Amino acid sequence: MTTVSAADTATEPEEESGARVPVLDAIPVLDAIPGQAGPMGTGAGAVAAPARGSVRGSVRASGATGPSLVRAVGHLFPTPTGTPFTFFYGVVLVLTSLFVEYAEPSLVSALLHGSSTDVAHLAARPGLVLISSALWIAGGITSPYTIAFLVVLTALERRVGAWWTAGVFLLGHVVATLATEVPVGVSVLTGDLPDTSLHRLDYGISFGVAASVGALAGLLRPWLRWPVLAVAGWYLLEDLVTLSDPISNWGHPLALTLGICAWPFLRTRLRIV
Repeated sequence: MTTVSAADTATEPEEESGARVPVLDAIPVLDAIPGQAGPMGTGAGAVAAPARGSVRGSVRASGATGPSLVRAVGHLFPTPTGTPFTFFYGVVLVLTSLFVEYAEPSLVSALLHGSSTDVAHLAARPGLVLISSALWIAGGITSPYTIAFLVVLTALERRVGAWWTAGVFLLGHVVATLATEVPVGVSVLTGDLPDTSLHRLDYGISFGVAASVGALAGLLRPWLRWPVLAVAGWYLLEDLVTLSDPISNWGHPLALTLGICAWPFLRTRLRIV
């Protein structure tokens, strides 16, 4: 979440000839999910991934040309059936972003303030604001978190299914929000912060995206995992160095860490190849 203050591991498309063509073979490290036949992680049997480094040979063997590359690129983005959580959540975020852009400013301001996970709202109606605050993108649809949301959550959902992806996102969003707002409430009670701090405008998807980045990194090969974590960590810590909003920005490294902590649970869903 931001106070107002990504590599896809797609499943391999199947050519008409029956040959399997791996997508982005340098990135996937894990086989198909055992027992997953559909996007929600249920079903009877998994399809083994082809041998590493077999992209070129598989393409020649199956006669795949331009259309297969188009399908491969398409796996970078969410689809209604392949990645339902990311797709439909993304549609909601696009609609709310368009609303913020074109609706009456006074109405937009009222809705954003009503959705804010500030201390006052969390104390009065925690469940409602924790959900509603994640329906907006701080910074609008051009925010870097928009692209990260689409690419990272699509890749994560293709590997672990919709329910696990939603769980990781909510874990980062909820825990990091509470971890940054509860200290604000305590500081107001002790007199270290003014009462106005109880109404800080705080909303967005950044905590959930940060947790998803951390979780996805654990499903990548080591040569890619650590650079992804290094880049993500540097980006998230940059605001802390500038002290632009230290209270909220501490939540981003925390959310990233929560995603990393989910590695053992996510890896039980997969088999390393």
